[in-house]
Amino acid sequence: MKTTLTAFMLVKTMPEWLALTVEERIEAFRTEVVPAIEERTKGVRSRFYDTEFYSARVTDVWVWEAVDHHAYQLLIDALRETPFWDRYFEVAEILVGVENGYARNYGTDAVASITT
Repeated sequence: MKTTLTAFMLVKTMPEWLALTVEERIEAFRTEVVPAIEERTKGVRSRFYDTEFYSARVTDVWVWEAVDHHAYQLLIDALRETPFWDRYFEVAEILVGVENGYARNYGTDAVASITT
């Protein structure tokens, strides 16, 4: 999948989510969130990062990669129709970016740090 944009969704767990057992949380994602996403859009993938160990403002970062802006917009519409949005999680902030956009815009190689 060729990614056009990446969205960093900073979220904070809500009491309703925390009241669920781990098994209930997994089942909620499988039955309430994932089907809505799969029904509404294609060309998106996600990764989750737990941050509650290091931040009081947000508990998780959900990283979304999308093939284009339309796929991303459909994703957000789908999420808003599920309990994920404002019941299980408070969406604190969404940061959308394009990886190495400056390099493409200026016709140069991307600058990145490399460690060996």
